[in-house]
Amino acid sequence: MTGSLTANEAQPTAHAVQGTPVVPGVGYGPAIRPAPRPSRPDTAVEIAEDARDAEKERFRAAAAEVGRRLQARAALATGSASEVLAANAAMAEDRGWIGAGVKAIGKGSDAAFAAVTATDQFVAMFAKLGGRMAERITDLMDICDRVIAELSDLPEPGVPTPSEPSVLLAEDLAPADTAGLDATLVVGLATSLGGPTSHTAIIARQLGIPCIVAATGLDDVAAGTLVMVDGATGRIEIEPDPSTARSAVEESATHLAEVADWSGPGRTSDGHRVDILANVQDGAGARAARSTAADGVGLFRTELSFLDRDVEPTVDEQASIYAEVLTAFEGTKVVVRTLDAGSDKPLRFANHADEANPALGVRGIRIAEGNRGILHRQLDAIAAAAASTDSSPWVMAPMIATSAEAQAFAADVRERGLTPGVMIEVPAAALLADRILDHVDFLSIGTNDLAQYTMAADRMSADLAALTDPWQPAVLTLVAHAAKAGAAVNKPVGVCGEAAADPLLACVLVGFGVTSLSAASAAVAGVGAKLGTVTLEQCMAAAEAVLSTSSPAEAREVAAGLLG
Repeated sequence: MTGSLTANEAQPTAHAVQGTPVVPGVGYGPAIRPAPRPSRPDTAVEIAEDARDAEKERFRAAAAEVGRRLQARAALATGSASEVLAANAAMAEDRGWIGAGVKAIGKGSDAAFAAVTATDQFVAMFAKLGGRMAERITDLMDICDRVIAELSDLPEPGVPTPSEPSVLLAEDLAPADTAGLDATLVVGLATSLGGPTSHTAIIARQLGIPCIVAATGLDDVAAGTLVMVDGATGRIEIEPDPSTARSAVEESATHLAEVADWSGPGRTSDGHRVDILANVQDGAGARAARSTAADGVGLFRTELSFLDRDVEPTVDEQASIYAEVLTAFEGTKVVVRTLDAGSDKPLRFANHADEANPALGVRGIRIAEGNRGILHRQLDAIAAAAASTDSSPWVMAPMIATSAEAQAFAADVRERGLTPGVMIEVPAAALLADRILDHVDFLSIGTNDLAQYTMAADRMSADLAALTDPWQPAVLTLVAHAAKAGAAVNKPVGVCGEAAADPLLACVLVGFGVTSLSAASAAVAGVGAKLGTVTLEQCMAAAEAVLSTSSPAEAREVAAGLLG
């Protein structure tokens, strides 16, 4: 909230733009925008042949320094922010990108133009591939800018530190920028690009910053303009009435304070039990999540220990990392997801072949087809961590598409005395959930990928943001189908995608028969508090009603009418 009145406040000329809501809450203050990026050279400076080896080394050193800084930030961050920063650090030193730059220097280009040449080459390739690879374009452009700044002895590009609580507006944000935001100074966030499951959205949810993406007309709003963002409705008011804006902020703050007092356990107002769990990916994130009222861990992402490695981590190394999470949530439910790599998260040591469309290629459990040892060693590490901590984790595989895959995975898991399950991210798995449940003990629905694959829409595309909205009736129909299959055989079905972080949608999911909801730690209290205000009958009525709607907006409206 801002302080004294300004000239803009004295004569408000309010108008609004609309985007896709991501993180609920209201933020009000002057707009700030990211600092200008370094200029990308249009032409190369000719480097003499006898100086090219030195120029190549200068390019490699700049990229290595950028990677080092990002890795250092990853080590200080937790949760999704840490994972994204680690992936970007690996991208800064990607052999293919570095090789393209070195090749350009070998032809006489200077290092800065070589960075642009290599980036343009990979951006074109990522755009053609689409899907998750297209999501990395913003990340790669950010890496290029940071390398150019390093080569030019310029400050790192990024978001300025505001002197007062402000609203950050941007075309899009690099993960490194989003992960470093101070939620006490950046009280709202809106972008004109991105989607509801983009890196920006996921990190903003972890930080608890009201967030809106894919907002048309946002680029015309100048820095310094007073704006109010409503992360629940997607509405961005430009130069609103100051008293109305402040009242909205205070009302939102009061609601958030009430939510913060929620102490669990998860249940509806009439006593129907629902596990409210946290998504984590390392020991630090788990310890932070333990300070919330989360009943356990519904999604332990294990990628972090793999992504920045040239060689596969040993069983002992993995077991040590997994034990940190199991220890933090001793005596509670912990669901471990096996390695979800490939596509936008390549493994340096897995010898991935080039693919025409990596998002539809060898990722998740499919890596095990050609590298069975990677899966087996990870399961050995999980079993070792379980034994050392006297825990009984559940273990699930990502990207399962057939019952045969589920059967093979379940056999490997049970062989080690662990409880097997699978993720429902592929529409085929949702449709055949009953057959998959013949082989596993639980399902966990990943709504981010399920929405992307169901709607055939890149989740990073601003033009397609409405299609990847988790409120899409087609997506909810598949969720309902999978939940019904679980209920028929009395096996738990959870949701661990970003949909579970939306308090209103969480109630609808419970109405479908979902038995657990797992979200970023910052969202746990909001989901639990909302669930405690409604009955199971209300949830079921809302669930039935949204399946008859034809758009996300209609589904939200119908649910709000029944759930408050």
